[in-house]
Amino acid sequence: MDTRVDEIADGIYRLSTFEPSVGMTFNQFLIDADEPLLFHCGHRHLFDNVSAAAATVVGPDRLRWISFGHVEADECGSLNQWLAAAPAATVAFGGLGVMVSVGDLADREPRGLGDDEVLDLGGKRVRYLATPHVPHGWDAGLLYEEVTGTLFVGDLFTQLGDDAATTESSVVDAAIAAEELFGATCLTPATAPTIERLAELAPTTLALMHGPTFHGDGATELHALAAYYAGLLTAAGTAP
Repeated sequence: MDTRVDEIADGIYRLSTFEPSVGMTFNQFLIDADEPLLFHCGHRHLFDNVSAAAATVVGPDRLRWISFGHVEADECGSLNQWLAAAPAATVAFGGLGVMVSVGDLADREPRGLGDDEVLDLGGKRVRYLATPHVPHGWDAGLLYEEVTGTLFVGDLFTQLGDDAATTESSVVDAAIAAEELFGATCLTPATAPTIERLAELAPTTLALMHGPTFHGDGATELHALAAYYAGLLTAAGTAP
């Protein structure tokens, strides 16, 4: 398996590996700034591929921050491998997740982030957004890079296949198809409102963990996804 590198916004790189056995891409994102940040670590078995790809953009000695959306193997399985390879890097994760999991899992003490807290990376700024149980996990959260308008949506909009690195076509229908196959998203009264909150950011780039990066009207995509989940919850409440 090869890990491909594509610049999907100014100074933001998608590191993408297609896993044929699963039928989808697993993507990490590297923000090249004065203090570079890696979002998603990837599985342990992909560390050699992903770290070699990342080094073509930012050497591990320069990496300053490591973050991810929630505790799951494809998000942080190789976390401690990254910490060993990048001695100056600190894990930045939601405060709740640090308390319940990452403070114990990480080989170095992580930095807990509060909802709406901003990390100034020098040339780039990332805002942490707590999204409990969206798409899944009490510890879930996302990052929004304010300079480029890039929202790292994690498992939201997950889709199957191995497509181009970027697209201007809607990613909603493919996400619904994957949701109907996997049923991976928590369905609660907070699901749609949490996604609507993300739409208020009006992102122009949606960086999918499993799928292509979307360029265009991110708010419309998020509104449509929120409406889909709201409809599922309504249907569940009226089911016999």
